[in-house]
Amino acid sequence: MTPEEIARLPYRRNVGVMLANAAGEVWVGQRLDYEGAAWQMPQGGIDAGEDARSAALRELEEETGITPDLVTVEAETQGWHAYDLPHDLVSKLWKGRFRGQEQKWFLMRFHGSDADVNIATEHPEFSEWKWIGPDALLGAIVPFKRAVYESVLAELGGRLAPR
Repeated sequence: MTPEEIARLPYRRNVGVMLANAAGEVWVGQRLDYEGAAWQMPQGGIDAGEDARSAALRELEEETGITPDLVTVEAETQGWHAYDLPHDLVSKLWKGRFRGQEQKWFLMRFHGSDADVNIATEHPEFSEWKWIGPDALLGAIVPFKRAVYESVLAELGGRLAPR
């Protein structure tokens, strides 16, 4: 696809979850489908007829095994945060129908234990996971998503204080 064709594509609606533990650290997983370091917070698409909050809780459980009863939704971004895929990925993802994603982010507080996390899900997305401090988050994220993570941290990061 040419850059002009890609620029005409829409964004895919999506949700993201900034999951914080009691220490104020953020959950990240290493993507299975990316060579090298590619950490990210849980995220995924919104199904037809589904609201963003429900999608965020569903995606969190699908990707991490963490059930809704183990979290409290503390905040959400006021708007949607978009990122463009690198041009070489556009035709490989979502059958080339989207230029990137437009995301609504939710801050959730985790009340469980590490034993409640299970990334060996029906459709695994991560090879490993860890808790990291908010100050280390941007450096761990794949470069094309960093601007979105930076804006989400700016909006929600003030609520990450240890509990």
